[in-house]
Amino acid sequence: AAARESAAAMGRADDLRVHEVTLADIEAAVPTVARAIGRTNAMAVQIALPLFLVAARAAADGYSRLVVGQGADELFGGYAKVAKAPTDPRTDADTVRGARRETVQSLPAQLERDLRALRAAGVEPVTPLLHDDVVRAALALPGEWLVSGDTRKRALREAARSWLPDAVADRDKKAVQYGSLVAREVDRLARQAGFKRRMDDHVTQYVEARIGE
Repeated sequence: AAARESAAAMGRADDLRVHEVTLADIEAAVPTVARAIGRTNAMAVQIALPLFLVAARAAADGYSRLVVGQGADELFGGYAKVAKAPTDPRTDADTVRGARRETVQSLPAQLERDLRALRAAGVEPVTPLLHDDVVRAALALPGEWLVSGDTRKRALREAARSWLPDAVADRDKKAVQYGSLVAREVDRLARQAGFKRRMDDHVTQYVEARIGE
Protein backbone atom coordinates (compact mmCIF):
# COMPACT_ATOMS: atom_id res chain seq x y z
CA ALA A 1 0.00 0.00 0.00
CA ALA A 2 2.81 2.42 0.89
CA ALA A 3 4.60 1.70 -2.38
CA ARG A 4 1.43 2.32 -4.39
CA GLU A 5 0.69 5.57 -2.54
CA SER A 6 4.24 6.83 -2.98
CA ALA A 7 4.40 5.92 -6.66
CA ALA A 8 1.10 7.69 -7.28
CA ALA A 9 2.30 10.80 -5.40
CA MET A 10 5.39 10.91 -7.62
CA GLY A 11 3.41 10.33 -10.81
CA ARG A 12 5.15 6.99 -11.33
CA ALA A 13 2.27 4.58 -10.73
CA ASP A 14 2.74 2.98 -14.15
CA ASP A 15 6.39 2.23 -13.36
CA LEU A 16 5.69 0.40 -10.12
CA ARG A 17 6.15 -3.36 -10.12
CA VAL A 18 4.59 -5.00 -7.06
CA HIS A 19 5.85 -8.43 -6.06
CA GLU A 20 3.30 -10.25 -3.94
CA VAL A 21 4.63 -13.32 -2.15
CA THR A 22 2.70 -16.24 -0.77
CA LEU A 23 3.19 -18.17 2.44
CA ALA A 24 4.61 -20.97 0.30
CA ASP A 25 7.17 -18.58 -1.21
CA ILE A 26 8.34 -17.55 2.24
CA GLU A 27 8.41 -21.13 3.50
CA ALA A 28 10.55 -22.24 0.55
CA ALA A 29 12.97 -19.35 1.01
CA VAL A 30 13.62 -19.78 4.75
CA PRO A 31 16.38 -22.44 4.55
CA THR A 32 17.94 -20.83 1.47
CA VAL A 33 18.19 -17.46 3.16
CA ALA A 34 19.40 -18.84 6.49
CA ARG A 35 22.19 -20.75 4.78
CA ALA A 36 23.11 -17.78 2.60
CA ILE A 37 23.48 -15.35 5.51
CA GLY A 38 25.02 -17.92 7.83
CA ARG A 39 22.58 -17.09 10.63
CA THR A 40 19.50 -18.71 12.09
CA ASN A 41 18.34 -16.15 14.64
CA ALA A 42 14.79 -15.00 13.99
CA MET A 43 15.45 -11.30 13.47
CA ALA A 44 18.29 -11.79 10.98
CA VAL A 45 16.28 -14.25 8.88
CA GLN A 46 13.11 -12.15 8.99
CA ILE A 47 15.02 -9.08 7.75
CA ALA A 48 16.91 -10.96 5.04
CA LEU A 49 13.87 -12.78 3.66
CA PRO A 50 12.06 -9.80 2.05
CA LEU A 51 15.37 -8.56 0.62
CA PHE A 52 15.98 -11.97 -0.91
CA LEU A 53 12.45 -12.26 -2.30
CA VAL A 54 12.52 -8.81 -3.91
CA ALA A 55 16.01 -9.44 -5.30
CA ALA A 56 14.93 -12.80 -6.72
CA ARG A 57 12.07 -11.06 -8.53
CA ALA A 58 14.43 -8.39 -9.85
CA ALA A 59 16.82 -11.08 -11.10
CA ALA A 60 13.94 -12.95 -12.75
CA ASP A 61 12.97 -9.71 -14.50
CA GLY A 62 16.46 -9.46 -15.97
CA TYR A 63 18.12 -7.00 -13.57
CA SER A 64 21.61 -7.61 -12.19
CA ARG A 65 21.64 -4.73 -9.67
CA LEU A 66 19.20 -3.51 -7.05
CA VAL A 67 19.32 -0.09 -5.40
CA VAL A 68 18.72 -0.35 -1.66
CA GLY A 69 18.49 2.23 1.13
CA GLN A 70 20.80 0.60 3.65
CA GLY A 71 22.37 3.11 6.02
CA ALA A 72 19.49 5.58 6.17
CA ASP A 73 18.39 4.76 9.70
CA GLU A 74 21.86 4.19 11.09
CA LEU A 75 23.41 7.37 9.66
CA PHE A 76 20.52 9.79 9.96
CA GLY A 77 18.89 8.89 13.29
CA GLY A 78 16.02 6.69 12.22
CA TYR A 79 15.77 4.45 15.27
CA ALA A 80 13.53 5.09 18.26
CA LYS A 81 16.37 4.30 20.64
CA VAL A 82 18.39 7.13 19.07
CA ALA A 83 15.49 9.57 19.33
CA LYS A 84 14.94 8.64 23.00
CA ALA A 85 18.55 8.79 24.12
CA PRO A 86 19.65 8.85 26.89
CA THR A 87 16.51 7.42 28.50
CA ASP A 88 16.12 4.38 26.23
CA PRO A 89 17.65 1.29 27.89
CA ARG A 90 18.72 -0.07 24.48
CA THR A 91 21.54 2.48 24.24
CA ASP A 92 24.40 3.39 26.54
CA ALA A 93 24.80 6.84 25.00
CA ASP A 94 24.04 10.13 26.74
CA THR A 95 23.16 12.03 23.55
CA VAL A 96 21.37 11.53 20.25
CA ARG A 97 24.68 11.71 18.38
CA GLY A 98 26.20 9.17 20.73
CA ALA A 99 23.30 6.79 20.18
CA ARG A 100 23.64 7.32 16.44
CA ARG A 101 27.32 6.35 16.71
CA GLU A 102 26.27 3.05 18.28
CA THR A 103 23.91 2.28 15.40
CA VAL A 104 26.58 3.15 12.82
CA GLN A 105 28.87 0.63 14.49
CA SER A 106 26.23 -2.05 13.87
CA LEU A 107 26.37 -1.49 10.10
CA PRO A 108 29.16 -3.93 9.16
CA ALA A 109 27.31 -6.96 10.54
CA GLN A 110 24.02 -5.82 9.04
CA LEU A 111 25.53 -5.14 5.63
CA GLU A 112 27.18 -8.55 5.52
CA ARG A 113 23.78 -10.17 6.16
CA ASP A 114 22.05 -8.09 3.50
CA LEU A 115 24.80 -8.53 0.92
CA ARG A 116 24.71 -12.30 1.32
CA ALA A 117 20.90 -12.38 0.95
CA LEU A 118 20.91 -10.22 -2.18
CA ARG A 119 23.74 -12.10 -3.84
CA ALA A 120 22.05 -15.41 -3.08
CA ALA A 121 19.13 -14.14 -5.15
CA GLY A 122 21.41 -13.23 -8.05
CA VAL A 123 21.81 -9.46 -7.84
CA GLU A 124 24.43 -6.99 -6.66
CA PRO A 125 23.30 -4.21 -4.31
CA VAL A 126 23.83 -0.52 -5.05
CA THR A 127 23.91 1.56 -1.85
CA PRO A 128 23.89 5.32 -2.61
CA LEU A 129 23.40 6.31 1.03
CA LEU A 130 26.67 4.62 1.92
CA HIS A 131 28.70 6.69 -0.56
CA ASP A 132 31.66 8.29 1.22
CA ASP A 133 30.33 11.82 0.64
CA VAL A 134 26.93 10.96 2.14
CA VAL A 135 28.51 9.24 5.13
CA ARG A 136 30.79 12.21 5.83
CA ALA A 137 27.87 14.65 5.62
CA ALA A 138 25.70 12.50 7.89
CA LEU A 139 28.38 12.04 10.55
CA ALA A 140 28.88 15.81 10.74
CA LEU A 141 25.22 16.54 11.49
CA PRO A 142 24.34 17.98 14.92
CA GLY A 143 21.79 16.11 16.98
CA GLU A 144 18.90 18.43 16.08
CA TRP A 145 19.29 17.49 12.41
CA LEU A 146 19.05 13.81 13.29
CA VAL A 147 16.02 14.07 15.56
CA SER A 148 13.79 17.11 15.99
CA GLY A 149 10.72 16.67 18.17
CA ASP A 150 8.82 13.70 16.76
CA THR A 151 10.74 13.83 13.48
CA ARG A 152 13.50 11.30 12.96
CA LYS A 153 15.96 11.45 10.05
CA ARG A 154 15.25 15.18 9.81
CA ALA A 155 18.17 16.06 7.51
CA LEU A 156 17.44 13.19 5.13
CA ARG A 157 13.77 14.12 4.94
CA GLU A 158 14.55 17.80 4.29
CA ALA A 159 17.01 16.85 1.55
CA ALA A 160 14.41 14.53 0.00
CA ARG A 161 11.92 17.37 -0.39
CA SER A 162 13.96 18.67 -3.31
CA TRP A 163 12.84 15.66 -5.33
CA LEU A 164 9.93 14.02 -3.55
CA PRO A 165 6.42 15.07 -2.46
CA ASP A 166 6.01 15.75 1.26
CA ALA A 167 3.80 12.68 1.57
CA VAL A 168 6.80 10.54 0.63
CA ALA A 169 9.48 12.53 2.46
CA ASP A 170 7.43 12.49 5.67
CA ARG A 171 6.39 8.83 5.58
CA ASP A 172 6.86 7.03 8.89
CA LYS A 173 9.62 4.47 9.21
CA LYS A 174 8.48 0.87 8.86
CA ALA A 175 11.01 -1.93 9.12
CA VAL A 176 11.01 -4.14 6.02
CA GLN A 177 10.25 -7.34 7.93
CA TYR A 178 7.13 -5.75 9.42
CA GLY A 179 5.91 -3.63 6.51
CA SER A 180 6.11 -6.66 4.21
CA LEU A 181 4.43 -8.84 6.88
CA VAL A 182 7.20 -11.41 6.40
CA ALA A 183 7.99 -11.50 10.12
CA ARG A 184 4.36 -12.28 10.89
CA GLU A 185 4.23 -15.05 8.30
CA VAL A 186 7.47 -16.68 9.48
CA ASP A 187 5.99 -16.72 12.97
CA ARG A 188 2.90 -18.38 11.50
CA LEU A 189 5.04 -21.00 9.75
CA ALA A 190 6.90 -21.73 12.97
CA ARG A 191 3.68 -22.25 14.89
CA GLN A 192 2.23 -24.44 12.13
CA ALA A 193 5.36 -26.59 12.36
CA GLY A 194 4.80 -27.08 16.09
CA PHE A 195 7.10 -24.39 17.45
CA LYS A 196 4.73 -22.54 19.76
CA ARG A 197 5.25 -19.06 21.14
CA ARG A 198 5.56 -20.40 24.67
CA MET A 199 8.83 -22.03 23.58
CA ASP A 200 12.07 -20.11 23.98
CA ASP A 201 12.83 -18.25 20.73
CA HIS A 202 10.43 -20.46 18.76
CA VAL A 203 11.12 -18.87 15.35
CA THR A 204 14.86 -19.46 15.64
CA GLN A 205 14.19 -23.08 16.56
CA TYR A 206 11.98 -23.39 13.49
CA VAL A 207 14.69 -21.97 11.21
CA GLU A 208 17.31 -24.32 12.66
CA ALA A 209 14.99 -27.26 12.08
CA ARG A 210 14.45 -26.22 8.45
CA ILE A 211 18.19 -26.08 7.82
CA GLY A 212 18.56 -29.54 9.24
CA GLU A 213 16.00 -31.07 6.86
